[in-house]
This record gives sequence, structure tokens and C-alpha cells, in this order.
Amino acid sequence: MASFNKVILIGNLVADPELKQTQSGIAVTSFRIAVGRRFAKATDEQKADFIDIVCWRQTAEFVTRYFSKGKSILVCGSLQSRSWTDQNGNKRYATEVVADEVSFVEKKTSDGYTPGPAGAAANAYSASPKEVEFSEMSADEDLPF
Repeated sequence: MASFNKVILIGNLVADPELKQTQSGIAVTSFRIAVGRRFAKATDEQKADFIDIVCWRQTAEFVTRYFSKGKSILVCGSLQSRSWTDQNGNKRYATEVVADEVSFVEKKTSDGYTPGPAGAAANAYSASPKEVEFSEMSADEDLPF
């Protein structure tokens, strides 16, 4: 049986990510993002889900260098669950996204980052980098669709 586990999220960091090292010296960071729910009744407040993210190695270093509380981030990865027994002997569970790729969602301006669609792929870090060339298109009427 084939399986497929791919998660793509855009959300805002709820706290500054902190770079840590495993005992063997591997960089890791864990952080939480708030992801707005797509469909909300007009009379309701916008609701969000809070999703835990884990990044390893260069991806962790990239996130801690360029992202902070409140910044938008695009995360691609896989959903993983784990369990452990805490200090009081209670069984604990966690479900989190292990990021393979992260990207900016805001475009850079001279005074910092401003919200808006960015050439996200050009401002991304992937755990498996590829050589990709991007070219800027001048106007919508030049699009082939």
C-alpha cells in the first residue's frame, strides 16, 4: 500500500524561534505557528489553529536567523506523532510538522518586511536544495493562462 504524508502551511510565528543543539551537535529549533482557518462565518471571529513545527540542521539555522514572532512563514514538511513518558510517569503525545522546506511569505523592502505575495520560492530554504532559476515577468497580460 502506498502512503503520502505532505503538509503545506502558511502561518505566523507565535514566539521567536530559538536555535538549540542536540548532544551530537545537530542544530534544531521547534516553534509554533498560528494558521487561520479558511472558512469562518461572517458573524464569527477569525479562528486559528496552533501548529508545532520542528526544523533540523540548516533549515533550523535559517529559521532562527530570519524569522521572529509575528512574521509569516511557509512550511512544507510531513506530519509526525511521537510519545514519551514524563517525569511523573504520565504518557504524553505530540503531533508536529517536521519541516523539509521553509520560505518567506513577505517581500523585503528597504525598511524591513512588508506583507504581500513574494517570490517565495526564490526566498526559501529547502533541506534538499535544487538549482532553480527564476525570471521576473513584467505584466499579467504576458502570462500564458
